[in-house]
Amino acid sequence: MTTLRFGSKGPEVELLQLGLNRAGLYGPAPDGTFGPATQKAVLEFQRRSGLAADGIAGPRTWQALMPYLTGSRIVTVSGGDSLYRLAGRYGSSIRAIETANPSADPLNLQIGSRLVIPLPFSVVPTNISFTSQVLELCAAGLKARYPFIESGSIGSSVLGHNLLYFKIGAGKSEVFYNAAHHANEWITSPLLMKYLENYAAAYAFGGGVSNKSAAALYGAASLFIVPMVNPDGVDLVTGLISEGSAAYDKALAMNEPPVAFPQGWKANINGVDLNLQYPAGWEEAKRIKFAEGYTKPGPRDYVGSSPLSQPESASVYNFTLNHNFKLTLSYHTQGRVIYWKYDGYEPEGSYDIGRELSRLSGYALELTPPYSANAGYKDWFIQHYNRPGYTIEAGIGAAPLPLSQFDEIYRENEGMLTYAQTAADAV
Repeated sequence: MTTLRFGSKGPEVELLQLGLNRAGLYGPAPDGTFGPATQKAVLEFQRRSGLAADGIAGPRTWQALMPYLTGSRIVTVSGGDSLYRLAGRYGSSIRAIETANPSADPLNLQIGSRLVIPLPFSVVPTNISFTSQVLELCAAGLKARYPFIESGSIGSSVLGHNLLYFKIGAGKSEVFYNAAHHANEWITSPLLMKYLENYAAAYAFGGGVSNKSAAALYGAASLFIVPMVNPDGVDLVTGLISEGSAAYDKALAMNEPPVAFPQGWKANINGVDLNLQYPAGWEEAKRIKFAEGYTKPGPRDYVGSSPLSQPESASVYNFTLNHNFKLTLSYHTQGRVIYWKYDGYEPEGSYDIGRELSRLSGYALELTPPYSANAGYKDWFIQHYNRPGYTIEAGIGAAPLPLSQFDEIYRENEGMLTYAQTAADAV
């Protein structure tokens, strides 16, 4: 975390404001500007935490704020502690503490042992820029609350960020959802993470997700999620990669044909469009994009020197080969459209599944336009496996979509995200 002070701006200030809000010290919506209200909240948080109150968010302040960023606190059991007392002290619940500590004996807590105590708010934020940093915090927070979630890395980005994956469910049928191949479509990352959190909570506490029993869903399918295929690009667009840094200057020098910088950037940090990197009609995609003028690294539509030349696309490709996915959803923005089929391939049941996805979401079911109908992940998955694969274009308007659309996008997609896990088994 960067040391922040009065006058600082950017996504880390949004994250700071989020933590202060969860601590009950900052009322306004996060705006990314460290002004008087933020400074006042930092000073009060430092006093409450026993820190030197200087109004500067440095390493010790960030460390003290961490429970409010991950959503849980580690507590050492003392004499007289019980789950009831701990739940009351931290605003948690006995069920939540039991879920987070499956090996603890609630009737015989061991003095000196450490317990994860979930705090009374959701882990995944939907009101701040969703950077790779935020994703890492969410990964830690969800794994602490819900140890039945599996998480890890499928590889690394150009700048060395882990390409995180998550798995939930124990069924034999494997499905795969991915998001944010394109940097300025990062709103799809919190979409998948919020769904993961809601599903996990429903499973832990005996509820349902989109009118389906979470326990039944968990037993029927294993859902794998890679929520941010392009973390470097996302960090550029959201401002975590700061102006004047080497990565920022490298991208700026490649901004041709120019887009609004950095907000309009789609590619990875090498200037390669990751969803034009898969070995399905790649040569045709190259012909089309070169004819349109995208002949070198830039902000969008450059196919790269060869298929899978970039570590992010190669990692997703290899992750897919190492599993047996029956169906995939690839999340993009915008247009409220579901694209199905590729070239002459029409996997069994894929049209009927697509129609149901359309009904559940209100999105149109369409064929991919010819100018972008090759070298995408969906295209390769359908060609290689002849199984249902879909590109979901969520939301309306130019990317990056504003977070004010998030709640509507989530409502439109929750039914699809639930149905698709078992859809292929029904055909």
